[in-house]
Amino acid sequence: MTPAIKILEAAGIAHDVTRYDASQAEGDYGIDASNQLGLSPDEVFKTLVAETDAHAFVVGIVPVSGRLDLKKLAAAVRAKKTFMADPAAVEKMTGYVLGGVSPLGQKKRLPTVIDASAQARPRIHVSGGRRGLEISLAPDDLAALTGAQFADIAHAQ
Repeated sequence: MTPAIKILEAAGIAHDVTRYDASQAEGDYGIDASNQLGLSPDEVFKTLVAETDAHAFVVGIVPVSGRLDLKKLAAAVRAKKTFMADPAAVEKMTGYVLGGVSPLGQKKRLPTVIDASAQARPRIHVSGGRRGLEISLAPDDLAALTGAQFADIAHAQ
C-alpha cells in the first residue's frame, strides 16, 4: 500500500485502484497506462513537478494527452517563471520515483494546480505512487486532499 492509497482510505474518499504492467513502458508512463487500461488519454493525468524562479516547487497535474504549459502554470501560482524540476529533486521532494509520482502522499505538500479540463470528468486517473498503479477518483476530491486549485495549465501535444 502506498502513501497515496493510505491517504484516500484514511479520508474515506471513494476511489478505485488498477494495476498495469509498467515494465514495458518506453518513457511515457501515462500514455502506456491509458493504452493498457483502455482509457482515453484525456482521463489519465500525469503529475509533474516544476520549480519557480523563486526556487519554490509546484505540482502541475495535466492529461497525458497534453503537455504542461509552464507559462500558464507560472501565472496560476503567481510566479514570473516556472521550469521543469530536476528529476533527482522531484524524487527527493515527493518520495516517489519518476513515472510513479502521485499527487497524494508526497513527502512535502507542494502547491498544486490541476488542469481545468479535469472538472468536466466525473473521475480522473492519477498515479497511485508506484509505476503500474493508477487511482481513479473525483477531481474535486483530489483537489480537496491536495489543496489544489483548478486552472488552464495544459496545451495539446
